[in-house]
Amino acid sequence: MTDDALPLDALEAALADELGEPVTDTEVLDGSLNVMVAVSTDSTENAYVVRQASEMRDSDLFVDLDREYRVLEALADTGVPAPEPVAYFEDESVLGDPFVVTEFLDGEPVPVGNRLPERFQTEAGRRAVGEELVDALADVHSVPAERFEGVCERNAPLEQVESFADRLDRATAASGRDVPDLWRVVDWLRDHAPPTHETRLTHGDFKSGNVFFGDGTPPEVTGVFDWETATLAEPRTELGYLLFYWRDDGDPTPALHGIRERYGDDHPEAVREVEAAAEHGFYRYASRPGSPSRRDLVDRYEAQTGLSFDHDRFYRAHAALGLAAVWEDIHARQVEAGEDSDWEPLLDYTAAVTASIVDGEFEL
Repeated sequence: MTDDALPLDALEAALADELGEPVTDTEVLDGSLNVMVAVSTDSTENAYVVRQASEMRDSDLFVDLDREYRVLEALADTGVPAPEPVAYFEDESVLGDPFVVTEFLDGEPVPVGNRLPERFQTEAGRRAVGEELVDALADVHSVPAERFEGVCERNAPLEQVESFADRLDRATAASGRDVPDLWRVVDWLRDHAPPTHETRLTHGDFKSGNVFFGDGTPPEVTGVFDWETATLAEPRTELGYLLFYWRDDGDPTPALHGIRERYGDDHPEAVREVEAAAEHGFYRYASRPGSPSRRDLVDRYEAQTGLSFDHDRFYRAHAALGLAAVWEDIHARQVEAGEDSDWEPLLDYTAAVTASIVDGEFEL
């Protein structure tokens, strides 16, 4: 169901009955994977959020809404500031499909590629943002995994590599792209997996765009949201995912000259975005004065979780390959649908960075 067709009167009546107080207002929020509605009641403005899965969520990348709700239930009373689950509506008579109700979390995310809010644009602010992000990730990985048995699937690192390879194979067959760098990384990961691995709760898409920062200063994470990719997996791969977006001074800028030549005329804006990522990192503040280095983030994570980030090239390349496969899939879907796609500059750059990690060019 599209957000403009939501029967809000029926929703308000159902919520009032469930919550035990009148609903005074509902506001449809922006969303893609989920249709989201902010709910105000007699006692509180923006007290709750309704989430209903959209058609875009119909993919093996995401867990169903019921499982996501059970993840939030298991996170209750932990140190992770996740939305508090309030109700799960399985009855499809209200909105046509099941939906969940959670508490409304205050704050604002910083989507990948965006600048920090002005109040954080100081050396101390940038350092605090990086530290808050890695602290929140450490909190997620410190929750006892037993809470999520029977709720989240288990995924070993090499099982995930094979899943990435399958997704990559399907995507490139549809798009016609040739990605030798990524296939070389697949082979390298198969040959260099650590002999043992941990299994802990992972968010699955932990980044600044899925984290709320509070309105004040210094920066403070007030919420971690969008748990539709939660799984029980090796936590260090998710640290690698966070580090992929980060840039240190002296990092190489692979493939930029070729990308400019191939795509500069047809996709100039996409090329500029890649150039900005190569210069500043996908987080535009990551290389600015005060921001922690990748090594700083790793040291802080190790101290809080007790996990050593040995085999870092494996975990960072693992995360980069997974992201590359998803992005190749998005591009392929657009190509199959006959839509214009400007993903290729980013895809080529990501493949080159991923290969550079296994080659030892992106060091901690």
